[in-house]
Amino acid sequence: MAEHLPTPPASAPAALQPDLSLPQGLAYGLMGLPLAFVALPLYVVLPHHYASTLGAPLAALGGVLLGARLLDALVDPGLGRLADRLLQHSPRAVWRACALAGALLTLALWAVFMPQVHRPGALLVWAAVGLALAYPAYSLLSITHQAWGARLGGNEAQRGRVVAWREGAGLLGVVLASVLPTLLGVPVMLGAFSGLLVLGWLAWHHAPVPKPLPQAGDAAAQTGLWQPWRQAAFRRLMGVFVLNGIASAVPATLLLFFVQDRLQAAPGQEPVLLGLYFLSAAAAMPLWLRAVARWGLAPSWLAGMLLAVAIFAWAGTLGAGQVNAFRWICALSGLTLGADLVVPGALLAGVLAQPGAASAGASFGWWNFANKLNLALAAGLALPLLAALGYTPGSTDAAGLQALSLGYAALPCALKLAAALALYGLILRPAAQGRARPGAFLQPSPIDLP
Repeated sequence: MAEHLPTPPASAPAALQPDLSLPQGLAYGLMGLPLAFVALPLYVVLPHHYASTLGAPLAALGGVLLGARLLDALVDPGLGRLADRLLQHSPRAVWRACALAGALLTLALWAVFMPQVHRPGALLVWAAVGLALAYPAYSLLSITHQAWGARLGGNEAQRGRVVAWREGAGLLGVVLASVLPTLLGVPVMLGAFSGLLVLGWLAWHHAPVPKPLPQAGDAAAQTGLWQPWRQAAFRRLMGVFVLNGIASAVPATLLLFFVQDRLQAAPGQEPVLLGLYFLSAAAAMPLWLRAVARWGLAPSWLAGMLLAVAIFAWAGTLGAGQVNAFRWICALSGLTLGADLVVPGALLAGVLAQPGAASAGASFGWWNFANKLNLALAAGLALPLLAALGYTPGSTDAAGLQALSLGYAALPCALKLAAALALYGLILRPAAQGRARPGAFLQPSPIDLP
């Protein structure tokens, strides 16, 4: 893909070299820390904070959150086009726009968590307005950062390293965000996010600069809203990504129910279990990068999927009091998460490197839309299914608890196996048989330096 930014001035960061150095990786990836950090408060901490601390009515709060999240998902493709327009100008245009988005996100986050109203109705309106500002600002930052990384190019190992720096920093952000509100309170969490966002933005100024974008006419064609869907490789990869994403989102949706009702764990276990999971994922990142360098992106992802199924099936056999066994499952399944974090984004970067491919911003706009849709589909699939099978929260009914185990473990394993079959049938086998252009998925490609 011949996308190009104008040649940076002498004061701009140097172009990416064949091997991503430690300073380059840190400079680009560090922005992933505050972006992942803020995702947990927005999607997990906020509902509990409003319902338990501020006294917002739960049902009405759920409607506000649903509407805000649907808006968040729907605007992502348009924000992807905006990211492309920024990348058509210069790195400074990107940094200026991201500074404005970061300032808006910070102000909206402080406002949402520190509301200046107290009546339930006013609280809901306050939350709706704050989230309507916070979500698009967050999405623009995320999409632009992802598109920048995808455009750095390189072979499979290089693309994997770029994604690993971003996602590895993101894992650290998730762990910090899960600890700070409980230990030090919401104001400290907000202050930490504000400082980390500024630090990530400053580090970004020293990151490698992507290749220049194409001329305006070509860019307009490639940045069209629906252009990514006209590319068969994008459609195939998106199919695998959605199946695998739903498989991961179902246990995330049901975790609290499973820990509290099926395992009957003591209160306060959830942060420990989540910490084990994400820290294991961070520790496994170098192993998955070595696997990618040896076997390639798609084969490594397939291995990660199958290993995840083999480990997570164990969760379906657990019962009351078996928290220690579940800790092992969290730690071992966390090791497989590294593949889900590193490989899909690197594969998408490979798709975008093909001649005539859609732009990175447009593609990552749809990519983030699908990622958020996965969370909605997981809840829409798992919760009604459990209700139909007789499970109710807090229940001790044996049949209901068995249904919970099936929904938490068996359903994700089945979906993960379907994703593995799709990965093999849509990507690995066609590439091996020469029916699909293999460069995006299996074969190294040279780095195109400006």
